Amino acid sequence: MTGVGIKICGLANEEAVRAVIAAGADYAGFVYFPASPRHVTVERAAELKALLPSSVASVSVLVDPGDALLAEVQSVLKPDYVQLHGKETPERIKAIKKVFTGIRIIKAISVRSGDDVAQAAAYSDTANMFMFDAKPPELPGMLPGGNALSFDWALLKGREFPLPWFLSGGLNAENIVAAIGATGAKMVDVSSGVERSPGVKDASLIEAFVKAARHET
Repeated sequence: MTGVGIKICGLANEEAVRAVIAAGADYAGFVYFPASPRHVTVERAAELKALLPSSVASVSVLVDPGDALLAEVQSVLKPDYVQLHGKETPERIKAIKKVFTGIRIIKAISVRSGDDVAQAAAYSDTANMFMFDAKPPELPGMLPGGNALSFDWALLKGREFPLPWFLSGGLNAENIVAAIGATGAKMVDVSSGVERSPGVKDASLIEAFVKAARHET
């Protein structure tokens, strides 16, 4: 991994996967959540994952999944990480790890206030990584993530966590340098910020984001 670790999420076709590889990102995210414009089936995600070199880790993004879906994901997709982006409790993650030995979990923490950030502590013994994302407003049509919303980055400034963590939420090539400077993030995640329309990734935006995050522009 060179410099800041970068995850491009919500990949849905070969063009997007190739753009992620060409840009030199570190993680490729595939979303299984039917309400999302970035949703892909487990089988389709497995096809796209097969295009990835070993230098790019695959992440399966799920929202409050049951054991049957997790079993399908682990069997068919075999991701490097499973990102849980719902309201999964520490107890639920502990149960998942008991059933699915060796599974590596990124737990998304929805943030609007300092109290939300503090919730991460409860997952320290069960998750492998955190992801701090903007908490969506209680409005119709809002998704658990990928809403192009950011939160107050000052909430993370100077904070130390026991696990590696991603910064997510409303990031793009224009604000990523400021976001990293404000939070000290060593890993970042982007989805809508590299799209030309909801769910449609843009190769030039992916390239620009990676270069900006790594101060290569």
